[in-house]
Amino acid sequence: MSNLEVGIVGLPNVGKSTLFNAITKAGAEAANFPFCTIEPNVGVVAVPDPRLEVLHKMYDSKKTTPASVRFVDIAGLVKGASKGEGLGNKFLEHIRQVDAVAHVVRCFEDPNITHVEGSIDPLRDIDIIQTEHCLADLEIVEKRIMKLAKIAKSGSKEAREEDAVCRKIKAALDEGKPARQAGLTEDELELIKEMNLLTLKPTLYVANVAEDEIATAYAENPYVQKVKAFAQKEGAKVIAISAKVESEIAELDEEEAKAFLEDLGETESGLDRLIKAAFDLLGLQTFLTAGPDECRAWTITKGTTAPKAAGKIHTDFERGFIRAEVVNFDDLVANGSVAAAREKGLVRVEGKDYVMQNGDVVNFRFNV
Repeated sequence: MSNLEVGIVGLPNVGKSTLFNAITKAGAEAANFPFCTIEPNVGVVAVPDPRLEVLHKMYDSKKTTPASVRFVDIAGLVKGASKGEGLGNKFLEHIRQVDAVAHVVRCFEDPNITHVEGSIDPLRDIDIIQTEHCLADLEIVEKRIMKLAKIAKSGSKEAREEDAVCRKIKAALDEGKPARQAGLTEDELELIKEMNLLTLKPTLYVANVAEDEIATAYAENPYVQKVKAFAQKEGAKVIAISAKVESEIAELDEEEAKAFLEDLGETESGLDRLIKAAFDLLGLQTFLTAGPDECRAWTITKGTTAPKAAGKIHTDFERGFIRAEVVNFDDLVANGSVAAAREKGLVRVEGKDYVMQNGDVVNFRFNV
């Protein structure tokens, strides 16, 4: 995974592009009418990591490279998108390419911003998007079942197994349930990976609330309560963000932004919370490399072994992996240098089976 890619979806005028502009400062058009987002806008955002700043000072390194997230702003879907309504299928294809979905739901009243469905009702809005995704997936699954029937006749065991999985998914989709609720095993997911189903994408819900509701949204906003209850049944997370606040923060420097957030009773921006939730959703973590040339954070999935992590830096590192010299970030900082940490026996030499931990500072030894 080079860049984690998160697709921002939702109905038109729920605050998707405002949020996207804020978090990427990319200036995507945000107009008060549907379909002002035609091609998906893409913005790359650094993952906030205060540890890099500490390492940068410690090593006096020439540059610092944080991990990053690609946010893809996908145009507002409307009812009938799976049948080509609005700009339909084109958008659904954009969603197929991302790792995770941030589904923005409007949870604020504003008479100046029209709602495409005429009223504020987050559960109806979620249902519209989910239905379109289910219908689009259903079409793909049904075509696949027809194709597999022909292959299965030749006695292919794989085709029969894949067919069984497809029918399991079809049963869920027929009930309007996303494929991620079909109770698939790891092996079953592997069999249908190539289909890139929309409703299998890990999803988190972003409740877009009014500026003055940020601190109290979870407890007091009735729309957010409804979204939370819905997400709970799915085992999904909800983050309350004010796209308007995020766009104001985007205009400020670091110190001003900090003071602004404190005034709102918050300690971190909505973007930081969104990135953390996306990492959590996909089971990601970072490890660090540090030296005079560069301090850098690398994104890996939890459970990654040392050679695989080394391969993130360069394929040669994985191919010729000998060992990893690992020190915990907190131990390194407490002792002031790798040499001092080594004297205390805090630098470990790990082999091929070592499973990387969040915040490991690593030096890989390899020979090609």
